[in-house]
Amino acid sequence: MIYLNINDYKQIIKPMMSEHRYIHSVNVSKEAKRLAKIYGADEEKAVTAGILHDITKELDKQEQLQIILSGGIILDNIQKDAPKLWHGISGSIYINKQLNIDDEDIINAIRYHTTGRANMSLLEKIIFVADFTSEERTYKGVETMRKKSRKSLEEAMLYGYKFTFTDLSARELAIHPDEINCYNEIVLEKSQLKGTVK
Repeated sequence: MIYLNINDYKQIIKPMMSEHRYIHSVNVSKEAKRLAKIYGADEEKAVTAGILHDITKELDKQEQLQIILSGGIILDNIQKDAPKLWHGISGSIYINKQLNIDDEDIINAIRYHTTGRANMSLLEKIIFVADFTSEERTYKGVETMRKKSRKSLEEAMLYGYKFTFTDLSARELAIHPDEINCYNEIVLEKSQLKGTVK
């Protein structure tokens, strides 16, 4: 169901973002393809979701809000207070309405790439992790996260959430329930697996 190729999508996003954001998007796309190969996901979908995941990130906040409203989505209190979360929502609507992408998995991968959520698909997890581990990332712990991502997406996600929760709580910012639900789901599944291995 991919309507355009990667180069067409690059041409679409380039005028919409800074050079840094464009390089990041290209790198997330590459990393998503790498992870898709490892875990047996659809590589074309991974490349597409990766290149488009930040498509609306550098749009004006009012413009993002307009896109969100046009998609019939009402932000909850935490989202209203955290404009950093808007681009996932606005991006998922934008690719559907403006680029005619109707693949639910790609739409959701873009929508939840910042927070995650419970019951994520394989593609959603790949984009979430690829965003953390793309080539230009240099934060402390990124190499550990990359190593974990090659062995288990869930282990990499848990590692990523530790960073996110520490940062948000240090700045006394709210943590969205989607993040907590995803974290809890992975932790509980891990705990159940330990319980079944005697």
